[in-house]
Amino acid sequence: MAIDPNADIEVTAFRWVPEGAQGLVKDLRVRWALGEAGLDYRVLIGLERPEGYREDQPFEQVPCLKDGTVRIFESGAILQYIGEKSEALLPRDPRERLRAIQWTYAAVSSVEPFVQFRALLNNFWADQEWAEPSKPAFDHLSSLRLGQLSDRLGDKTWLEGERFTIGDLMMVTVLRLAERARLLEPYPNLRDYVARGQARPAFKRALEEQLATFRENEPQGEAA
Repeated sequence: MAIDPNADIEVTAFRWVPEGAQGLVKDLRVRWALGEAGLDYRVLIGLERPEGYREDQPFEQVPCLKDGTVRIFESGAILQYIGEKSEALLPRDPRERLRAIQWTYAAVSSVEPFVQFRALLNNFWADQEWAEPSKPAFDHLSSLRLGQLSDRLGDKTWLEGERFTIGDLMMVTVLRLAERARLLEPYPNLRDYVARGQARPAFKRALEEQLATFRENEPQGEAA
C-alpha cells in the first residue's frame, strides 16, 4: 500500500500540472484505491508520453495501469480491476458487488460531466466569450444531479450504507471537483460525505504523493 519502485503494478501520472488541477488529476483515484486495497505500486511520471503509450492509452491521458500482462486505462475500469483483487473495495456478494460497480458508472456518467463542465467555466474556460452565457444551463444540470444524489445518500455514511466501496471512492473524487467549484454549498450531506472520504488514511497518502511530485517538479517562475 505504498510506492515501491519494484512493485508489479505500474500507474502513469503527470510530473506537473497547473495549480487549479493539482489534487484532481485522475491518477489520484487509482493511488487511493491501491492504498485501500493494500497493494504496492510504482509510478511512471512524465509530461511527455513514453514511446508506445498510445497502444496502452489511445487518448494519451493518465492514468493507465499495468499489472503483468494486464494493460488497462480509464479510471473506472481500473478501480473495478483493483476491486476484483481486494474485497476491501468490492464485496463478493453478487448483489452488493454490482451495486458498488453501478455507482462508479453513475459517478463518471451521471454526475461528473455536469459538475466538471461547470467547474471549467470558472477557470480554464473563463476567458471564452461563451463561458458566461453557458453557466445557467450547467448550473441547472449540475444542481439537478447533485440534488438527486443528495436525496439518495440521505443520512447514510456511504452510498450503500456502512460499507465503503469503489463506488464511494469514485463519487467522492467527482464531488471534490464540485466542492472546489462551490457547487456543494446547498447540500450539507454531500459535503460531509466528501469530508469522510478525505479523512480516510489511504486518501491522505495518495493526495500527498501526487502533490509532492508536483512540488518537486514545479517549473521555474510558477511558485507564488
